[in-house]
Formats: sequence, structure tokens, C-alpha cells
Amino acid sequence: MKRTAGAAAMVFTLLLAGCADGVSEDRPRRRVDPVRDVAAGPANAGVPVEVADGVDAPGPIAFLPGGDALVGERGSARVLRVPRKGGPSVVGTVAGARPRGGGGVLGLAVSPDFAEDAAVFAYYSGAADDRIVRMTYRQGEGFGPQQVLVDGIPRSSRRPGGRIAFGPDGMLYAGTGDAGARAQDPESLGGKILRMTAKGRPADRNPFGNLVYSYGHRDVEGLAWDAQGRMFGVESGRGTPGELNLIQPGGNYGWPDAEEEGAAEGGASRFLAPLHTWRPGDAMSAGAAAAGGSLWVAAPRGGDLWQVPLTGGERRPIGPPETLFAGAYGRIESVAAAPNGAEVWVGAGRDRILRIPLRR
Repeated sequence: MKRTAGAAAMVFTLLLAGCADGVSEDRPRRRVDPVRDVAAGPANAGVPVEVADGVDAPGPIAFLPGGDALVGERGSARVLRVPRKGGPSVVGTVAGARPRGGGGVLGLAVSPDFAEDAAVFAYYSGAADDRIVRMTYRQGEGFGPQQVLVDGIPRSSRRPGGRIAFGPDGMLYAGTGDAGARAQDPESLGGKILRMTAKGRPADRNPFGNLVYSYGHRDVEGLAWDAQGRMFGVESGRGTPGELNLIQPGGNYGWPDAEEEGAAEGGASRFLAPLHTWRPGDAMSAGAAAAGGSLWVAAPRGGDLWQVPLTGGERRPIGPPETLFAGAYGRIESVAAAPNGAEVWVGAGRDRILRIPLRR
């Protein structure tokens, strides 16, 4: 059992009041630039270009250093390598992933030191739990054996979460689903954002001394950072509002005790309010990316891609969201920013990968 959340339950409780105000972060060991921004204002989305079709339920997208993408298939547990031009090829299958319900391959991330360690990370739903694993990948050889970094994440076919991404501090972040009502439970890894080293250990200065970075989440479907290094999390809603949150270390985002305005019954103020909420009909998010001065949020229901301008402001770091496409390309199942910062890629229509140029 690799999970380390339960041992710090008492520390978790004692630190609730102070952590919402912020905890000092690790000093960056190596800059991982998740968004190459300029001060010219947000970019406009161009006409999407198809780069692959025949993908079996496109899931997470993660880019290799050369610009090719790894794409997880939710329907098969396979991972494809998709170049910017040319057809996809099969890298391998994520062993243990169960592609049923809302499960399968939920998250992919490429090591910021890939040229040295050839490491690829996957978050998947297995038979009994969700797991985060590390594998090596070399072109022509497929995936090496799995190293389990975290297991025991509660499994749910309805609210799985499962996005992983490396932050500007070089740490690996993971968003989990609540799998019921465990988001406020300090001994559960469900309904949390986790922060760890590339070896799966709790990162230095995590607020509770374990893997937990923030809690009170429902279903974390997207993680992204702006040019100032601020972290944003997107949560899906089914019959409840979807949320865009500014993530603070130790922050409690209220689920299931409070929603939308961060106020529970009795006026409790220990919950952090979202920056923006989407009405339930628009709330099915499926990923987030930062590029071209905006956040891009995939919304399968309605086939929307939401553009959320990043203002850089302290009080209000985002502008009013706008919706793009409105079903013209089918369901938008995932989104990722290309390394060049000039386009985003999306999984669309249940079987295609599109790249969207960003123009100023």
C-alpha cells in the first residue's frame, strides 16, 4: 500500500484554520513552463485541424518533448503516439486499467526530465481502486514495467477525476474524484488534489505532511497554471454547478458540505469560493489547459470548449468565460496545451484528435 494520507489525520485537523490562508511553497528546482504567455492579451482560437481519427474514446493528452502527443484511449486502455502530421501508432496498453463506466486511463503526464529518465506517468481506474503509476517509454520499445506510486485512491464509475500534471515547481499533481462523500475525510485520498515527487513521495512543505495539497473537491477533471505560477482546478458537476477554482495549499473547497459560494449551512467561512461556476447543464468538464493567455476548459455536454481569459490580476485572475464551437465538432472530451504554446489539442467527437491554432 503506497498511500500516505491517513497517518497525518490529526495534523490535518489542527491545520485547517491556518492553511486556507496559504503555506509557503517549495522553491522551484527546475522551471516547467506550462504556459508561454505574452502581454498582448488572450489569443483567438482558429479553425480546428484534424490530426487523428479512429481513436477509441479519446482521453488524456500529454506531450513529448519533440511535440508528438501521447493520447490515452478511454475505451481500450491503450496509449497512442500522435504526431502533429501523420497517423497515430500504438505505444502500448496501461496494464490493470479497466475501461468501463467512467474509468480506464484517466490521466497521463510526461516527466519534465524525459530526455534523461524516459518516464511517463498514468492515472487509471483498476478493478478495486484507482492508481498512479510510473513507466519508462522509449520509441519502438513501448512501455516498461509499472512502478506503483500511489494506490488506494477510491474508485468510482460516476466521479473518477484522475487528471495528473507536472506543475511549475517540478512536482506531480493529481486530482481525484470523491467516490461518494469522502472529500472532507482526511484519511481518504478521494476528493483531493495530491502533490508528490516523481517517485510518489509527499512533496516538501505539503500542508499536512502527506500527499494531500487541497481537499473538499468533487471531481477534479483539469489542472493548469498561469504565467505567474498560480494553479487552477476545474471540477465537474452532474446536477450541480461545475467550478473553476484558484487552488491554495491546504484549501478546503467545501464539497460535499457547501457549493458555489463557499458557505455552508450556518454561514461557515472555512470554505474557499470558486472563481466561476457553470450551470449544471454546462458543468460536465473534461480537462483544462493554459495557453495563449487563456484557460481552455473542455465540456463534453454540448460539445463546448470554454475560453477563460487570464488577466494576471491579484483579485480577479480571470475574465468572463466564452464558449466556442457549440457542438460543431461533437463532444469535446479532453484538452491539452502544445509545447509551442501556439495551439491546443482536443479529443473530439468520441474518436478524433483536433489541434486548434491560437492567433492574436
